[in-house]
Amino acid sequence: MRVSLFVTCLTDLYYPDVAKCVVRVLRRLGVDVEFPKKQTCCGQPALNSGMIGEARSVAAHMIDVFEDAELVVSPSGSCCAIIREHYPHLFKDDPDMLARALALGAKTFELVEFLQKKLKVDWSQWNLKFPGVATYHYSCHHRGIGMSPQEVPRLLKQIEGLEYRQLDKLDQCCGFGGTFSIKSPAISGAMTRDKVACIKKTGADLVVINEGGCTLNIIGCCHREGIKVKAIHIAEILDRAMQNGKAERGTGR
Repeated sequence: MRVSLFVTCLTDLYYPDVAKCVVRVLRRLGVDVEFPKKQTCCGQPALNSGMIGEARSVAAHMIDVFEDAELVVSPSGSCCAIIREHYPHLFKDDPDMLARALALGAKTFELVEFLQKKLKVDWSQWNLKFPGVATYHYSCHHRGIGMSPQEVPRLLKQIEGLEYRQLDKLDQCCGFGGTFSIKSPAISGAMTRDKVACIKKTGADLVVINEGGCTLNIIGCCHREGIKVKAIHIAEILDRAMQNGKAERGTGR
């Protein structure tokens, strides 16, 4: 199986190590990974700002870049949701582009979604170990791609040494919402502080956040509130856990 990595803007700019972890995890599972160098932003900022023409232009470019990919995998459910949910709307009046947009959406997956639903990894074949106490923030856009709030926790619970503590208001928005945090800063700030208070209540030293925007927003507030907690992407946990353990048979699928 071959996948093309859609790394996303925020991952590229702020969390490049996450992308490297994604590649290592997939390769350990026997997946060939390629990185199309012409990829750009998915167009979400333009779309959120009502700049439909600009968003359509970026989307058309991304369709060109990934059209020949067998499958597309991304560490961000938010950007996957833009491709799967919004690209078809951008090209609803262009039958040819609509068909191409739908085809791309059908083969684009968020990392955990890909591992669990497409690759169907049997993690029991891996001696996964990762020390720590973790909670998890469920990002809003995961709803748009059909991921439940419990999918990531179910995976975390399979890792030896990692204690999982569920977050109160698990599925509540962190307040980022892209341009929402700029347009409505007071409301956004209040939502973020509420989310951070829930994180503090768990006593966890790690908060698993699989979205770059949510990570920047939540950790920024934690810093301002004097809360010592480290944000970590599921790819980083799996990468280290797979180094600590090994597959008992084959590739672990």
